[in-house]
Amino acid sequence: MFDWKPEYSVGIAAIDTQHKRLFELVGQLHEIARTNDGFDHYDEIVKVFNELRDYTVYHFGYEEKLFEQYNYDSHETKIHKLEHGGFVNKMIKIGQEDLDKNEKKILLNVIMFAVDWIEKHILHTDKKYSDFLNSHGVR
Repeated sequence: MFDWKPEYSVGIAAIDTQHKRLFELVGQLHEIARTNDGFDHYDEIVKVFNELRDYTVYHFGYEEKLFEQYNYDSHETKIHKLEHGGFVNKMIKIGQEDLDKNEKKILLNVIMFAVDWIEKHILHTDKKYSDFLNSHGVR
């Protein structure tokens, strides 16, 4: 459902690795959602969801440090940070929902939101900094 494709590469190994990890975490949530074994997967969902949220914060911080270090365009940096903040806020909001009562619904919402957001963000927003950082030797 959510596989890494070569067109997602931003040409920076560390960021591509981080993006791949985000894909893996969303994939883990998808696998849990597909499981139809009659068991409650609450603890597993919470563990992966929290890891996704925390890893996303780490990844965003990594990108933003590069922007600062190499003086990336201030307007683009502002837009990028706003998008990052929007994702984190949405994940926090989802995390506050009563997962125990609406496990499947919330899980599917997380998956659909993350898939759509990450894919669009990489292909449109992240691609903008790729050439700039590559020109400064970041690969």
